[in-house]
Amino acid sequence: MSEDETPIDGVDAEDAAADVAALQVEVQALKDQVLRFAAEAENTKRRAEREMNDARAYAITKFARDLLGVADTFDRALAAAPGDLADGPAKNFVVGVEMTAKALQGAFEQNGLKKIDPPKGEKFDPHKHQAMMEQPGTDVAPGGVIQVLQPGYELLGRLVRPAMVVVAAKAGAAPDGGGSNPYAADEEAGSGGAVDTRA
Repeated sequence: MSEDETPIDGVDAEDAAADVAALQVEVQALKDQVLRFAAEAENTKRRAEREMNDARAYAITKFARDLLGVADTFDRALAAAPGDLADGPAKNFVVGVEMTAKALQGAFEQNGLKKIDPPKGEKFDPHKHQAMMEQPGTDVAPGGVIQVLQPGYELLGRLVRPAMVVVAAKAGAAPDGGGSNPYAADEEAGSGGAVDTRA
C-alpha cells in the first residue's frame, strides 16, 4: 500500500462513518414518522367508530321529536277527560287512551327517550328546563319549579326538548321579567333556559 493511498482510505472511512450517521438519523426520523402515522390512523379509526355509534344511537332524534307532539296530545286528552265517568263506552274510551299513552311512553323508554317532568319544588335547571314565566311561590323556594306546562325529553342524555315550566320568583326579581334574567342559561350551553315573559 503506498503513502498516497492511506489518506484516501482515511477519507473513505470518514465519509463512510458520516454516511452511516446520516442514515441512522434518517432511519430514526422515518421511524418517528411511521409511529406518528400509526397513531393518527388509530385516532381516526376511534373517531370514526365513535361517530358511527353516535349516529346509530341518535338516529331517531328527529323521529322522536316528531312523536313528542303525539305524546302531548295524549296528555292533553287525558287531562280534559272527566274523572267521574260511569262504566260504559266513554269510560272504556278513556281507558283506551290511557293505555295507548302508556304504550307510547314505554316505546320511548325502550329506545332511550326519557321524559323530563320535574316535581314541584325541584330547583330550576337551565340545561333541562325552559322557564316560561315566573310567579311568586309561597310553598316553593325561590328558583324552584311551581308547575310543568309541558314535559321535556332527553335521548340517551342528550336534550331533545326542554321541559317548559313556571318558576318561583327569586327575591327582588320583578315578576314581569324586568331587569336581568336570573334563569337564563349560558349561551354556550345551547339549552332552553330563557324566560318567555309573554305568557
